[in-house]
Amino acid sequence: MDIARRRFLHLAAGAAALPAATRIAFADTYPTRPVHLVVGFSPGSASDINARLVGQWLSERLGQQFIVDNRAGAGGNIASDYVVHAPADGYTLLYASTAVAINATLYEGKVNYDFLRDTVPVAGVVRTPFVMDVNLDLPVKTVPEFISYAKANPGKINMATVGPGSAQHLYGEYFKMMTGINMVTVHYHGAGPAIADLIAGRVQVMFDVVVSSLSYIKSGQIRALAVTTAAPQDVLPGVPTIGKFVPGYEASGWQGVCAPRETPPDIIDRLNREINAGLSDATFKAKLAALGGQPFPGTPADFGKFITAETNKWGKVVHEAGVKPD
Repeated sequence: MDIARRRFLHLAAGAAALPAATRIAFADTYPTRPVHLVVGFSPGSASDINARLVGQWLSERLGQQFIVDNRAGAGGNIASDYVVHAPADGYTLLYASTAVAINATLYEGKVNYDFLRDTVPVAGVVRTPFVMDVNLDLPVKTVPEFISYAKANPGKINMATVGPGSAQHLYGEYFKMMTGINMVTVHYHGAGPAIADLIAGRVQVMFDVVVSSLSYIKSGQIRALAVTTAAPQDVLPGVPTIGKFVPGYEASGWQGVCAPRETPPDIIDRLNREINAGLSDATFKAKLAALGGQPFPGTPADFGKFITAETNKWGKVVHEAGVKPD
């Protein structure tokens, strides 16, 4: 039995074990005090900004303040550790991201929790597309041309990332694994200096969040070869997917809400309903789109299966590429 199914059965069993009156009370009265939405990254980060949108929405819908609580550090592990050890009463939630799926293997044996075991999924919030950017002087205009050039010039292409184990790093390693090419990885502290060096030609390729590369692509300072997502992106008309040329390649960032294990199922379900209501609201969707995101609705079980699949997928990349935390 897979982890996602065990979680679903756990939630169902927990709901059945509660007296009907208690379940109704949970649904009708929660929350009765402020809720902390813990973010593993600093104020101003993409996770922080989107978490504040979610917090504001839930505050308005549920009549209690949802406070964004930034606990940055260790690639998001500090926040995860804090939440998994918090009371499972619905008043401490984690605003999770792609990092939790990567960290499960990247920090294996180095943290005192198991994310899949010690949390329950609440709701997905947003998917974030990435794009494969190259320096203008690189003599390629398509993904097949890039692969051919890289194979003809092994070790001569420098790939920028925003740090070991970052999504930008893993998406590039995934591309290397699926194409059999060799690139030199160059780590930066943040996307700003990485993009600056990509424009200057000190590095030749970067797998970056679309929203942070878009202005440079549109101004002609870097070239977009392809998007990492399964489908093309409207903001980059004419730019194909990597999967068109590398069958099976797909990668995109994501964010969502999780809670400590044993959080009452009625609270999980209520939060899921309210978050999904936001994801179907035109104003809320427009705010996500302005930040380069796409709504990621679904049930708690859907989100749980997705996190498990992502954890397995990026775990294999971490192992095969020999990625180590900084």
